[in-house]
Amino acid sequence: MTYTAPNVFTTRPTLRGTFGMTASTHWLATACAQAVLERGGNAFDAAVAGAFVLHIVEPHLNGPGGDMTGVFVTASEPDAPRVLMGQGPAPQAATIDHYRSEGLDLVPGSGALAAAVPGAVDAWLVLLRDFGTWELPEVLAFARGYARDGHPVLGRVVATISSVAALFSKHWPTSAAQWMPNDILPAAGDLVTNEAWTRSLDRLIAASATTTVATRAGRIDAARQEWREGFVARAIVDFGQTPHRHSSGTDHAGVMTLADLAGFEASIEEATTVVFRGHTIAKTGAWGQGPALLQTLMILEGFSDAELDPSTALGAHTILEAQKLAIADREAYYGDAEGPLDTGPLDYLLSAVYAATRRALITETASHEFRPGLVPGYTPYYPVLRTAYTTAALTKQGAEASAAVGEPTIDAPAGTEAEPEALATGEMRGDTCHIDVVDRWGNMVSATPSGGWLQSSPTIPELGFCLGSRLQMTWLEPGAPSALTGGKRPRTTLTPTLVLKDGQAVAALGSPGGDQQDQWQLLYLLRTIVGGYTPQQAIDAPAFHSTSFPGSFWPRTWEPGSAVVEDRLGETVIAELEGRGHQITRAGDWALGRISAVTRDPRSGLLQAAADARGAQGYAAGR
Repeated sequence: MTYTAPNVFTTRPTLRGTFGMTASTHWLATACAQAVLERGGNAFDAAVAGAFVLHIVEPHLNGPGGDMTGVFVTASEPDAPRVLMGQGPAPQAATIDHYRSEGLDLVPGSGALAAAVPGAVDAWLVLLRDFGTWELPEVLAFARGYARDGHPVLGRVVATISSVAALFSKHWPTSAAQWMPNDILPAAGDLVTNEAWTRSLDRLIAASATTTVATRAGRIDAARQEWREGFVARAIVDFGQTPHRHSSGTDHAGVMTLADLAGFEASIEEATTVVFRGHTIAKTGAWGQGPALLQTLMILEGFSDAELDPSTALGAHTILEAQKLAIADREAYYGDAEGPLDTGPLDYLLSAVYAATRRALITETASHEFRPGLVPGYTPYYPVLRTAYTTAALTKQGAEASAAVGEPTIDAPAGTEAEPEALATGEMRGDTCHIDVVDRWGNMVSATPSGGWLQSSPTIPELGFCLGSRLQMTWLEPGAPSALTGGKRPRTTLTPTLVLKDGQAVAALGSPGGDQQDQWQLLYLLRTIVGGYTPQQAIDAPAFHSTSFPGSFWPRTWEPGSAVVEDRLGETVIAELEGRGHQITRAGDWALGRISAVTRDPRSGLLQAAADARGAQGYAAGR
């Protein structure tokens, strides 16, 4: 059996050049980041500029009040992958007892009780300070221009607003004022502004300009201090004191304090890595889901190339089964470490010995069980396995009360791209945004910003954005590795990827998609590393993912033995997967994934970039 050849047709070309490459989930962010490269900025300047534009142009997928993770290398240390940690912790008063006393058995999917301390803005500013070259006003000019003068709003943004319109009108009036003033929805393509966010950006820029510190780093730190301790922090805390509607169908006030906001600083961490087929794959630690991809690769390392072909029934089956085993371990063991030296069970989970024990569990038929492994010295956590969930308040009040939950892909059949007429429930899951940049010097960064989307919680009118909802990934059961704990990070799904070979970074990639992010990226890695596909060929190839584990997002249900596939996988392959016991849901031909990627050949200096045609908004640019 030979590996399936890539399709000759690709939706876009794989871009090639030697100057610099950018790929992201929105063409305006890509264009702005590339403009920074053209004006002499490096990959980090470009990524920060593009990221602040993503706040504006994809407000249903990320925002300033959300979080982000990145993984990168510098040209001066090409063999040292680092993680940009922009995941804020739970507020100190976010305790299991408090949430239980509020009548909750799950952390809500929307509202202030779902909010971690915002981490994205501080993280981007740390990256700019430590590794960029531009001044803050130059970097923020692109985003400020779109916030002040308007940007053509996406149809998907309009669809999202429409799906939560009743919630906004009845319960979140500040969001209604921002996104549907005078109860009028924007139309796709209308120029939409955000005056409050423009003023906030101006105040951050002013803080950097008026500091007495003479260094560039000091000016950026002055803006960071204004964010963490100044007008932004005060507005967040004051606004959160008023109870408002949550996805539970009940009203609650937030618990975030000034001390919570002042106490968080983004940081740079060492990446977690494994070697697969001679390539080093770099991810976050176990406070993110990234190591689940590494575990999956360690399991798959023991199979032949033919068994790792996602376009065949044997390959798809093997991949799905390995993913279910790794993600079960994610639920059983992953969480924020107690300290910098406490790696918990991760070293064992990523070992070849453990991978062999997990590999032996894969048979010719699909498992419908939740099967975490056994790690010496640790007891695996078994979450409540719900196939359905509701609350008395939701049953009484109907869909509008829970419209803004999960991550924001509208809940259309089997994860398909939803048009406005498919938005009856407004339930949202599994998406965010992404940006990759590589420059001519060899700096490379992959970053996944998310959270703080417009439907996460009510808009804070003084600031022009809302808080995120990352705490919904924590459990209200003591003893869970990702139990809600004040001061600890929720186990995020944000999981960008960096690939190195022979001590040099060769690829940066990522995808929106919640629990699907690493599942879709795995297919890309297998097709490029094992199958020899070009980046665009790998992105365009048919995708699939498992849903046979508890979801990371409210209401945290699972579908035993289930997998979602694109129809282009083919009738023969799909039928054989069903024959092996997989519960298959068809998603349509072009529904699963939003991958973007950049690559670099260290020997020749050739750069490449590619972006996903799915969703009709991601783009790559470069020369």
